[in-house]
Amino acid sequence: MTRAIVMRATGGPEVLRLENVEVGEPGAGQARIRQTAAGVNFHDVYVRTGLYQTLKLPGTPGLEAIGVVEAVGPGVTQVKVGDRVGCLTPEYQGYAERRLAVADELFRIPDGIDDVTAAAILLRGLTALMLVRYTHRLEPGLTVLVHAASGGVGQLVCQWAHHLGARVIGTVGSEEKGRIARENGCDEVILYRSENFVDRVRAMTGGRGVDVAYDAVGKDTFLGSMECLALRGHLVNFGQASGPVDPVPMPLLFKKSNSVTRPAVFHYTDTPERREQMASELFDALAKHIVRPGKPSEYRLEDVGRAQQDMEARRTAGAVILRI
Repeated sequence: MTRAIVMRATGGPEVLRLENVEVGEPGAGQARIRQTAAGVNFHDVYVRTGLYQTLKLPGTPGLEAIGVVEAVGPGVTQVKVGDRVGCLTPEYQGYAERRLAVADELFRIPDGIDDVTAAAILLRGLTALMLVRYTHRLEPGLTVLVHAASGGVGQLVCQWAHHLGARVIGTVGSEEKGRIARENGCDEVILYRSENFVDRVRAMTGGRGVDVAYDAVGKDTFLGSMECLALRGHLVNFGQASGPVDPVPMPLLFKKSNSVTRPAVFHYTDTPERREQMASELFDALAKHIVRPGKPSEYRLEDVGRAQQDMEARRTAGAVILRI
């Protein structure tokens, strides 16, 4: 038996209940992982509320976790007992002390990266890499807009974009979060609660707009982000913290020959070769201090409901993790 957070219905934080569950022996192609730290993401909030109906109930949520291989099933050669690994899978089960995982889906964690850092950067770092190198490859001289620039992914996107030579404009909700954004590569900051970000972007760019807008806020900012785009500008919508985005009329894109992408990191890590390539790029960037996750907000496993509430209320900056 092991402890895990179990959801039996969608709803508020109260549906995230700590229970004892049984974890069996690994089958063919599986490994049993003793998890030490798990990431908490807005995706998890969408699952809890029912916006994403991707977790079969009753089930254990949590997209990502870090741990140690305890046992392996028949045919497993990718990992061995004692290996430190990251689990990142749409099969969930991150919010648990132990779990079974498909060995092909595991990421080896380099010795120089501790479990807390790994939990803070695995999904967020791969997402940032996907955004700045794969959905739209950033180059020196481009201007980008990053919403929620002080958030866990936002900080990494700003760091990476700045390193690649882009001019980075970030939106944040407070002066303190503006300070964090500037420390993480933002050249200019917009306080969206007191300033109209569309007007400010126009002023900052001399009316031209931005080459790329990275928007994880969704409904409240999507149309404004479109207005901020330059000719042939690209909008990358990778989240919906404020709600799902309405369908986009094609004439809206035709206006300035714009394009929109709605990427998912699992579509960029869909094979062992792709996972290995992206993990290598991420850990190399971490080793070279191109990206740094900063100190995460830490919670106990049983306090995951409060962790999600704090994320929703914008009381956190940077990564949010559970210590297991």
